[in-house]
Amino acid sequence: MKSFLIIGAGGFGHFMCQKLAKLNNAIMVVDVEESKLSDLLPLVDRARIGDCTKREVLGTFGVESFDVCMVCIKDNFQSSLQVTDLLKELGAKRIVSLASTEVQAKFLLKNGADEVVFPEMDMAESLSFSLSHDSVFDFIVLDADHSILEVSAPADWQGKSIIELNVRSQFGISVLAGKRSDGSVFMPGADYVFNADEHLMIMGRNEDVNKLIR
Repeated sequence: MKSFLIIGAGGFGHFMCQKLAKLNNAIMVVDVEESKLSDLLPLVDRARIGDCTKREVLGTFGVESFDVCMVCIKDNFQSSLQVTDLLKELGAKRIVSLASTEVQAKFLLKNGADEVVFPEMDMAESLSFSLSHDSVFDFIVLDADHSILEVSAPADWQGKSIIELNVRSQFGISVLAGKRSDGSVFMPGADYVFNADEHLMIMGRNEDVNKLIR
């Protein structure tokens, strides 16, 4: 279990509180508007009303005691930048800030963020990729060059094993799981034989997985 300070109870802040609570983490959430906090009260350990762009407010929360401080302010980049900078000054261990553009990310990283997330950009990329390829059912961005995909097993793979196809060397990908109607097989061995109507979870460089699905 880790401790999280969530600053900003908008859509993404709500989502993070819900997911972190399911994982039994300790959560404190702060927002300037009381109305945004009410439905989170059953999920979090503490909820506070306050303007975290003010040092005298943020300084009362003991930010240095949290494992992770998340700046989930979406609609006011200036405020997000100020809060990120203040968290760094106050000794926060790890700061994760929300960004909408690469330019915002650069400023946030220069002003104290240890990590920047792009929830809308990542969602748009994942959805557009899935909708553009009938054989792709899910898409997870790992970084700028690597992804995990859920895809249909290629027709010419059916009845053949991982070692027979030499999947890693020939296609440049790793097979993480096979999803079948009778159950899933995770981290399949070299003798795993691909079935018809099977979904595969694969990981690799974007250029390699793009070649495979084409």
